[in-house]
Amino acid sequence: MLQFAIQDADLQPDQWRQELLDPACGGYASFEGWVRNHNDGEDVLRLEYQAYAALALKEGQRILAEAAEKFPIAHAKCVHRTGALEIGGMAVWVGVSGGHRDECFQACRYIIDEVKHRVPVWKKEHYRNGDSGWVNCEACAAGGDHDNGHRHD
Repeated sequence: MLQFAIQDADLQPDQWRQELLDPACGGYASFEGWVRNHNDGEDVLRLEYQAYAALALKEGQRILAEAAEKFPIAHAKCVHRTGALEIGGMAVWVGVSGGHRDECFQACRYIIDEVKHRVPVWKKEHYRNGDSGWVNCEACAAGGDHDNGHRHD
């Protein structure tokens, strides 16, 4: 099973972990991304996520397929939240199961890194001082002159 999803409700990873259980798998790794109360020297009150759902689902599924090609894993799932989130809320969850821990760790890291970089989900931070702002990858918008191993076509 390889599944990417977007939802506008609280993330419930316990049920997804159960979906990744497989008697042929000896390893499992997961990642949870939480809303923190600060960023770039600003006190953050809450976040808001928006996504271009059709493209996000397609690209997210592509990332999971790439992870399965690169690492010998059996199952992977990633769910990204949209809508308003409070401090401590879960914004994204990734889970991977496979034969051994190392490939699960590597695949999990690959998936979250690629999702953050490639999937069209945008984050707006709301600050204590009353301002708010969309958080972007300025280096990506500047034409790809950064060294993180990603191509920009």
